[in-house]
Amino acid sequence: MSRFHSQTRPRTTRFFILATICAVSGLAGCQKVLFPHDEPRTQYETYDQMRQKFQPLEVTDVFGTPQPALRARLSPNTDS
Repeated sequence: MSRFHSQTRPRTTRFFILATICAVSGLAGCQKVLFPHDEPRTQYETYDQMRQKFQPLEVTDVFGTPQPALRARLSPNTDS
């Protein structure tokens, strides 16, 4: 009986420590958004915004659903 009890005690202690670490890391991970929507994501977006050549990421279609603005972003640049 004592041998069985000595094996289960460290196992429950390890489980408790692991559960505590997971809970603390889960709460600490929700502090700040990595990429806010109002901030530029790359240096190229900052450059385009400064020169008023920024292309929007999304456009709304005729039904009001947001769609990626691929046509405007992938069209060749006519300014040289």
